[in-house]
Amino acid sequence: MQPTVPSNRPSRFPLIFEILVWSLYVGLYKYGVYLEEAAHLHRPARTSFPYPQLILFALLATAYVLPWYRWLVPRLLRQQRYGLLAVGSLLYLWWGIKLNICLASLLFLPVAAPPALVDFYHFYASLKPAQLLGVQNPVLPLLLTDMLAFGCVAFVRVAFEQEMRRRLLERDHLALQLAQLKSQLQPHFLFNTLNSIYGLSLAGSPETPRFILLLSELMRYVLYDSGREYIALPEEITFLENYFEMEQRKYAGASITFATVGAADAATLQVPPLLLLPLVENSFKHGRHHFSDKASVTAVLTAKPGQLHFLVENDLLPAMSAATPGARRSGGIGLVNIRQRLQLYYPNAHELVLTEQDGKYRAELTLHVS
Repeated sequence: MQPTVPSNRPSRFPLIFEILVWSLYVGLYKYGVYLEEAAHLHRPARTSFPYPQLILFALLATAYVLPWYRWLVPRLLRQQRYGLLAVGSLLYLWWGIKLNICLASLLFLPVAAPPALVDFYHFYASLKPAQLLGVQNPVLPLLLTDMLAFGCVAFVRVAFEQEMRRRLLERDHLALQLAQLKSQLQPHFLFNTLNSIYGLSLAGSPETPRFILLLSELMRYVLYDSGREYIALPEEITFLENYFEMEQRKYAGASITFATVGAADAATLQVPPLLLLPLVENSFKHGRHHFSDKASVTAVLTAKPGQLHFLVENDLLPAMSAATPGARRSGGIGLVNIRQRLQLYYPNAHELVLTEQDGKYRAELTLHVS
């Protein structure tokens, strides 16, 4: 499952809705209105679809609404100038529909086909100034329906534009949050590993060269590979294997193991880099293996279709076992980090359970992936 980063692709719904309004309302409804008016002037021929030229006439006679719903309404809505929008719309539509239909009639009059449409075009082309100025203009009944139909188109366009801007802002905010969490995790990891290598160097351990090599591989992954938004699951597994080997060499007497189940079948799965590191670090930070060779830290990563499960368990120090469960671990930067990243990457698609029982600390993470 990819993180819920909002898409920057605009929705096609406003365009589809606009095309439907032009096709159904203008191409069918207004065509029917004009056909009825033409029939009053001249009886149409007996045919199932008389005067198809009226469809083109209806489209051209409605062209006046284009600047209104595509420019005037969105602009004034964005500026929240609602009074000016109401007045401007009434004035524009009042004159626009009258002048538009007169001009369309003049254009279609020379090409009227069949000749029966000549009377129809001539009727609108010869409207007198008094008819254009007054409320008796025959085109005014369509003014209200034009306003309703294309007003809906305008509001849909504005609504989707605002939603698109909101989603882009949400995406940018999410990207900043993720970058902040990654930058927070990297110095935290470097601080912990440098402390470990400092301790080995003081003791003169023969494992120091191998330890430094492992550390260089880990730091390469943390500083470079983790800069990507996703990483292939096998690369994340290799990082964890190196980390566990480094800890095993540091605590040679303890039992430190990391195993995978079904990872080969999930080689194409992409996961956020360093997502599991805080849980692993937390187990090593508070484990009993610091003081006892009989202690253990075990982890198992299981990949199933649609699910990724990670379990890490360690022996607790006696003082921590007797303390209130979770009291010593709730404030660590690592656990806070992973909770925030899980909420960003897998909202409502993850389960993180932290438990302390019988002297063991157990962190269990389940991701619902696709």
